[in-house]
Amino acid sequence: MACIPRTSVVRSLKVNDTGYASAVFIGDLVDFSPVTYVFAVQREIPVFYGDEGHLSAYPIYSAPLPIGRQEPAVQMDVTNTCPFICAGDVRVIAISSASMVQFGSVRSIRADTRVKNIRQLLRGLPPK
Repeated sequence: MACIPRTSVVRSLKVNDTGYASAVFIGDLVDFSPVTYVFAVQREIPVFYGDEGHLSAYPIYSAPLPIGRQEPAVQMDVTNTCPFICAGDVRVIAISSASMVQFGSVRSIRADTRVKNIRQLLRGLPPK
């Protein structure tokens, strides 16, 4: 896909929080490929053994990503009547886990977030 670059104009942008392989882009971008792997263990009693968190023990982190169906190529002509991409006042509360906010053109995005949550809760009466 060939894009004619345009100028991105943003009057104001307020982002409260950007984390974990996320980004804010103002302008054109060729490729964006953020990756986030999360291993979260929640225990009712916080005990840590020190040898936890080997991602290779969980297939979620090594399984191939499904690839979307490839549609036939579409021929199209785009005429941008204005050489600017304009945005007024933008407020973003949070951007997280392999995501983005962008004002401009992008050729391809391949975002990958894999999360494994483990909850270890007590059964029966809690210890004294």
